[in-house]
Amino acid sequence: MIEDIKKDAKVRMQKSLEALSANFNKIRTGRAHPSILDSIMVDYYGTDTPLSQVANISVLDARTLSISPWEKQLTPVIEKAILKSDLGLNPATSGDLIRLPMPALTEETRKNYIKQAKSESENAKISIRNIRRDSLADVKDLLKEKEIGEDDERRAQDEIQKITDKFVADVDAAFAVKEKDLMEI
Repeated sequence: MIEDIKKDAKVRMQKSLEALSANFNKIRTGRAHPSILDSIMVDYYGTDTPLSQVANISVLDARTLSISPWEKQLTPVIEKAILKSDLGLNPATSGDLIRLPMPALTEETRKNYIKQAKSESENAKISIRNIRRDSLADVKDLLKEKEIGEDDERRAQDEIQKITDKFVADVDAAFAVKEKDLMEI
């Protein structure tokens, strides 16, 4: 029973870490990377569809993405979706190909992106702590129902805390990597 609670906590904390990674991918750095466009939805025959499902996204060079829609009539729709997004990017269209140059980051935008990354990492830590709280409550319920003893409860609490500490450290490490990436010129 305790092993199931610990396993569930690990799985849920890992998902929080994966969500953090996905959120970090949305925060752009100075380099072009297709995952920056993951959050962009395009109106495809009346249905909001992820950009990656209606076009081929590739990296032309370190600061430019190229988007080639699979259907020619989607070009202006994709352009509008990129302009409406909060990424601050201006697409340049030539025929069927959309070029997306990444502007160089100023010191101010770098600091804003670092604040955004810090906020995302704090949210991930909060999520991990909530999972710890739920797991500890499950262990206390087992104690109340006399399914485990007090020694087992104390041991389970310590093990859950160690798991939590490991995942919080992973979040801090991921933030440090993202911060270093953002400060790179």
